[in-house]
Amino acid sequence: MFETKAVVLNEAGIHCRPSAILVKEGAAYAGEILITAPSGTCDLTSALECIMLGMEQGTEVKIQVTGPDEEAYAKKLAALFETHFDFPPQ
Repeated sequence: MFETKAVVLNEAGIHCRPSAILVKEGAAYAGEILITAPSGTCDLTSALECIMLGMEQGTEVKIQVTGPDEEAYAKKLAALFETHFDFPPQ
């Protein structure tokens, strides 16, 4: 298991579109991913569960990845949590 932390930087937090991107990345991984925010924990298989964590801008999240290439994947997810999403892309 590899664990890292990230801070949500998106101005609107993790809402529908960012959560869909995170879940898509989580679905592509062969191992297990757990996201922990101050409000709770979820695996990265459901956009709704991700949204329900209420991750607003400035929220620190813990990312735990267990499986192949876990360190690289955890860092990839941390970078997504720290992305300033812009919809539609400019």
